[in-house]
Amino acid sequence: GMHAVLALGALVVILPVVWIAFAAFKTQIALLRGDLVFTPYFGNFEELLFSKASDYPANFLSSAWVASVSTAMVLLIATLAAYSMYRLRWPPWVPALVLMGSLVFHMIPPITLVGPWYVMFRSIGWDSTYTALVLTHVALNLPIGIAVMSVFVRDIPIEIEESARLDGSSTPQMLWHIVFPLVRPGLAATGILVFVFSWNEFAVALNLTSRQTATVPVAIAKFAQEYEIKNGVMAAGALLSIIPAVLLLLFAQRHIVKGLTAGTVVNPARPAFSRSI
Repeated sequence: GMHAVLALGALVVILPVVWIAFAAFKTQIALLRGDLVFTPYFGNFEELLFSKASDYPANFLSSAWVASVSTAMVLLIATLAAYSMYRLRWPPWVPALVLMGSLVFHMIPPITLVGPWYVMFRSIGWDSTYTALVLTHVALNLPIGIAVMSVFVRDIPIEIEESARLDGSSTPQMLWHIVFPLVRPGLAATGILVFVFSWNEFAVALNLTSRQTATVPVAIAKFAQEYEIKNGVMAAGALLSIIPAVLLLLFAQRHIVKGLTAGTVVNPARPAFSRSI
């Protein structure tokens, strides 16, 4: 019975992806007729990648740039924030307040923030720029980054850092040579999650980008016009867009599982938010 439930759940996830993959190789007529047997058609990919009316290749590179830079910034800020919460002499309520605030902010729909961000970036001349989009993606994904990295930083034995202090290591040296190597699984898990979230983000990118700086989700949506919807081309774009995320997930899926399950077993003898010198 459990296997049947798991198989059903897998079908719910896999069938839409399979349908999109088949749709990418169908003509518009075959797609609208719902043909199950069809001759593979590669015109959708040709129009997507080589048509003068399509900006998909440039938008693909834009997504890769924005997702990579925002992910790197989130990893750096989240790790330093987590280290500050659990290694500096903050009152116990400060880490709790930071984590609670991060979770509350993460539950806010991004579309509610688009208006203020658009007005702010336009007033300083950053509208339709990569800088604005990177900063917004950092703001959106930083809460989940802090939540995951705080678990890994909290579990670092304080004795290792104390030994490094006795050997004369400064804080930057200890962070680079001790903390970052020890939290490498957390960095991998957080980085993949943040990259995927940034890659798939649509609402903010739709309002803060232009034709040159648009991301992949925005590029795919442009093929749905008022009088024509190019379903096959959209399916081809969607099929190509999942390749980076799938490669990352296959490369470090065990780190993602560890990152999502870390901290689920709590030691009763250990306080939730420890303080140390």
